[in-house]
Amino acid sequence: MSRWSVLGGGVAGLCVATLLTEQGETPEVILSDETPASHWAGGMLAPFCEGESAPEQVVELGQRAAEWWSQRVDGVAQQGTLVVAAPRDGAELTRFARMTREHQWRDPALLEPELAGRFARGLFFPGEAHLNPRDALQQLRATLEARGVPFHTGKPRGTLIDCRAIHAAARQPDLRAVRGEMLILQCDELHFSRPIRLLHPRFPCYLVPRADGHFMLGATMVESDDASAISARAMMELLSAAWTIHPALAEARIVESGTGRRPAYSHNVPEVRYRDGVFSLNGMYRHGFLLAPAMAQQLMQRLSQEVTHAN
Repeated sequence: MSRWSVLGGGVAGLCVATLLTEQGETPEVILSDETPASHWAGGMLAPFCEGESAPEQVVELGQRAAEWWSQRVDGVAQQGTLVVAAPRDGAELTRFARMTREHQWRDPALLEPELAGRFARGLFFPGEAHLNPRDALQQLRATLEARGVPFHTGKPRGTLIDCRAIHAAARQPDLRAVRGEMLILQCDELHFSRPIRLLHPRFPCYLVPRADGHFMLGATMVESDDASAISARAMMELLSAAWTIHPALAEARIVESGTGRRPAYSHNVPEVRYRDGVFSLNGMYRHGFLLAPAMAQQLMQRLSQEVTHAN
């Protein structure tokens, strides 16, 4: 019988299960019919950019992410992040520089030649990375299955580790949902090698390159538990931002749209909890792939403490 039952097959659950197997355990992963919010993630491992609005704790914990993922999955691109703004929004770029660190002022065209003539200056964060979230999760699952970890939808048989994101709200009423909307575009004319963040006073966005001319364009931040399809307003704003990055994206094909409900606590920082015999890791907000490795490690330490105390 599995000693640990990990509830949830999203990024938090798979990171927890991975660390358990690396400690010699064979957990089980309990899946649900819901698509995890991490399926819609951008996959940016950008701790310094997140410092613009996130607490310093997020910046510090997130610096471990790129190395953790690189050691376990293929496809982590360590090409940095480029932050730009339209000329009329130059003050946003100055503000972003003031709120963050570990960046350089650069000519965007020297990093991405296809941006020539588009932006006079930009901020380059060389220590950041990105990955394709869906590929990364598939690789983690394949590794876990190869180690004998069962994935199923049946009844848990071990001590519960709840990583169900917003689906754990019934057990954790202080969780709230933050809706994010995204698009997958296909454009063979552009070949960016790193995420591009476009600053805007009302709807900043990011464009993340993926394979075969595909780009993830996201993402809105709406305080809502609405899981319905993307709104017309959000799509128009995202597409307008894409055009600002490069006019060629006006001819891109929209191959997918999606929405995810990010789980968040009031302070927008994840937590490891233990209550009534159940461990939990939740509240990833918009930092799932960035913070899941470090938070899963914190959970491992908590498991060790609780087991030692019980004995």
